Amino acid sequence: MGQKITIEPVTRVEGHGKVTIHLDNEGNIAQTRLHIVEFRGFERFVQGRPYWEAPVLVQRLCGICPVSHHLAAAKALDVIVGAGTGDGLTPTGEKMRRLMHYGQFFQSHTLHFFHLAAPDLLFGIDGDPLKRNIIGIALENKELAVQGVMMRKYGQEVIRATAGKKIHGTGAIPGGINKHLSEEDKEYLLNGDDPINIAKMIDWSQAALEFFHDYHKKNKDIIDEFIDFPSSYLSLVRKDGALDIYHGVLRAVDPEGKKILHDVDYQEYYKYIDEEVRSWSYMKFPYLKEIGTKTGWYSVGPLARLNTADFIDTPLAQKEFEKFKAYNNGKPSNKPMHYHWARLIEILHAAEKMKELLNDPDLLEGELVIKGNKSYEGVGLLEAPRGTLFHHYKINDNDQIEMANLIVSTTNNNQPMNEAVNQVATKMMTGKQKITEGMMNAVEVAIRAYDPCLSCATHALGQMPLEITLLDQNNKVIDNKTSV
Repeated sequence: MGQKITIEPVTRVEGHGKVTIHLDNEGNIAQTRLHIVEFRGFERFVQGRPYWEAPVLVQRLCGICPVSHHLAAAKALDVIVGAGTGDGLTPTGEKMRRLMHYGQFFQSHTLHFFHLAAPDLLFGIDGDPLKRNIIGIALENKELAVQGVMMRKYGQEVIRATAGKKIHGTGAIPGGINKHLSEEDKEYLLNGDDPINIAKMIDWSQAALEFFHDYHKKNKDIIDEFIDFPSSYLSLVRKDGALDIYHGVLRAVDPEGKKILHDVDYQEYYKYIDEEVRSWSYMKFPYLKEIGTKTGWYSVGPLARLNTADFIDTPLAQKEFEKFKAYNNGKPSNKPMHYHWARLIEILHAAEKMKELLNDPDLLEGELVIKGNKSYEGVGLLEAPRGTLFHHYKINDNDQIEMANLIVSTTNNNQPMNEAVNQVATKMMTGKQKITEGMMNAVEVAIRAYDPCLSCATHALGQMPLEITLLDQNNKVIDNKTSV
């Protein structure tokens, strides 16, 4: 009989998941699956609630990226209260939200790179698991660990100043924002005591990129060759093609860079994107309708954004973007480990944008909220740290939410993560007589490249069987039952 390998839980990711790998009698990989084993039904929980509660309620989906859900819901409700579709707010409203969002990007990307991904880079995929963690980094490279902690702290301070709290704030409301930036917070974030100031954050962002470039030169086998498969890519871009994480149009390109979704209005996303349910995961599988379920899947997130955008509108990040594009001969990178590279470029871009916004007088004064003619339906899209995030709501005459649909970033990356798991498992485990911890961590490294947030990604309508396996005292399977 063949062999079944289970990796549970997948570590150094947000949320709970497992991987199953089936080998045939010859030791070849027969099947691999990434299972999302937790369920959260927020699309049902919010039904019947007053629509204005949504931005505060839905961010409880996650403690890592609550700002993303907070703002996506607020953008959908902007449409419902007649404030437009992302570019119709007052200057103060839009810029305060953007600052909040860049703070979220900065802290989330920093957390992932320094705390979750760096242990694999510093100590190796098959390094000692007791050392392969943030404590190990602190002992090995104290300066790198301190930078990671303080950069995340800075991002959290930006969120506090704009949303009211570091986690689960209330800053964004339908039609705008509920506060100005204070003079004290502006001065603190711009010129605070070292290292809490924007100049230090930009310096450290550049230093992180230099660290990566040096590592990349010495470890191309991990960054370039470890995983490589063709994928389409989807993200928001600004109408002129620039990287824009807050607002824009939907663009998708194929593995060669050819447009397959041509800068469409995201209010009509449902015309272009659908989701497939599979029995073995609570997480759905999105795809482009025109292409179909088999090959219409796509990747989202930092790598996708750099693969779809034409340029970055901040000078330091643009220089890094040019290096990134030149390395791939102007075409999309199909190497998932390049997500780390793209993520660091976005950290630098976020720091530059925060400096720009903190010096903008509109954050200190001006109208906070705008409203117009009420609508009964609205869609809010933005780029969360992990990729394109969809929030879609319908309300009734009593101002209650009657329908909610959320397609979160990690859901969009479901099929690419499964592709990555399959490629790495095939490469590392085929024909092996013994499965080592390093081999199993290699599969996790493939998943971690996408920085998945598994808690966010489960839909109310997903399906997953309950599987019970009975083992004897020698761990031999004596019975297995599955009920759907």
